[in-house]
Amino acid sequence: MWNSAESAFTRTPSYREGGEDEEALRWAALERLPTYARVRRGIFKNVVGDHKEMDLSELEVQEQKLVLERLVSSVDDDPERFFDRMRKRFDAVRLEFPKIEVRVQNVTVESFVHVGSRALPTIPNFVFNMTEALLRRLRIYRGDRSKLTILDDVSGIIRPSRLTLLLGPPSSGKTTLLLALAGRLGNDLQVLGF
Repeated sequence: MWNSAESAFTRTPSYREGGEDEEALRWAALERLPTYARVRRGIFKNVVGDHKEMDLSELEVQEQKLVLERLVSSVDDDPERFFDRMRKRFDAVRLEFPKIEVRVQNVTVESFVHVGSRALPTIPNFVFNMTEALLRRLRIYRGDRSKLTILDDVSGIIRPSRLTLLLGPPSSGKTTLLLALAGRLGNDLQVLGF
């Protein structure tokens, strides 16, 4: 059992008789391990106050639950402190935060729209559009809409830890591309690729 008042990854000095800093020695030994082993090991403080180095993959079910409860409760208390502790933990074992590289290939986004005066946002056009949408759902009337290609065969890579600038003239599909990357495109658009 561990002390629930403290963090799962505390690194406070624990001096024993004779002036030896046992916890610092354990952290130093942990830092010398290969990366794969460092990620899966930790130093925990139990109820008695002893610091124990253990392999996280060998925790029993109750111990796993206790560690997760402590981590979740620390996030609820102060998220900024939790992420600061996680950053220190990654730094202590010399790991980098995972980075994501976004790749898109041959993305095409198309929509069916009204053209001319029918595209203007007026009250009669709104009524006509709603009526036409209802008739389209009932498969009675197809409507006279034109196909508009918003993005046409777009490919690219967004690299991690880099600032990416997306430039283009108005109505060129910048927002549509960002929504496509986030997976938040509307249901009325046809998407190909990714």
